[in-house]
Amino acid sequence: MRVQTRRCAQVLGFQRDVSNGSRSVESALAIVLGDLTTCSPLLRIHSQCFTGEALGSLRCDCRHQLEIAVQAIAEEGRGLVIYEYQEGRGIGLTAKLQAYALQDSEFDTIDANRALGFGADQRDFSLPIAILRELGVDRVRLLSNNPRKAGALREGGIEVVAEVLCEAQPTEHSLAYLRTKKEGSIIVRLTRSFVLRFIMD
Repeated sequence: MRVQTRRCAQVLGFQRDVSNGSRSVESALAIVLGDLTTCSPLLRIHSQCFTGEALGSLRCDCRHQLEIAVQAIAEEGRGLVIYEYQEGRGIGLTAKLQAYALQDSEFDTIDANRALGFGADQRDFSLPIAILRELGVDRVRLLSNNPRKAGALREGGIEVVAEVLCEAQPTEHSLAYLRTKKEGSIIVRLTRSFVLRFIMD
C-alpha cells in the first residue's frame, strides 16, 4: 500500500504485512526528490532515532547523518531517503533505553545490545529493497557508514555503484559511540555542519 503527498518532494508511505508468528505491519516512508530513473540516485536508508532526532540526544550521530544525507540530496536535486521504524538498530525504543543505562555502566553500544540478548544490529533491510523495486530504482549511490546496508542491497539485486560516507563531526559525548561503530570502505567523504534547510511543507 502506498500513500502520497506532494510538495517540492514526494513523501510516500509504504507498508506490508509481516508474518512472524503474529500478524503485524511493517512500514516506512520514502522521501523522494527529482527523477530517480536516470543514472544512480543518492539513497539514504535511515532508521528512526527518537532519542537523537526528537529529544536531541548527544550520544549518537543519527540526526546529523540524516541532515548530511538530506543536504546532499537537496544540493544534487534528486535522490531519496527511506525512513524506517527500526529504533536502536532494530531492538526498539524500550530496549534502546535499557541499553543506554548499560552504556552508563561502561558498556559500549554493541556490548550493551548483546547483554540484553540482541545482536549488534537487528535490522532487516528487505522493505527498503522492496520500496526501491516499486520505485523502479535498481542502481544507487548509498549514503551510509554501514557496509552491511550495501551488502543487503546487493544481495537484494540493487547495484550499489558508490558508498558515500555520512560522517558527522564527533563530540565528547558521541566519540566513544562513533569509535565502536563499524565502518566500511570509504569512496567519498561528506563532512558537514549546517542547519537543516530541506523542509517539506
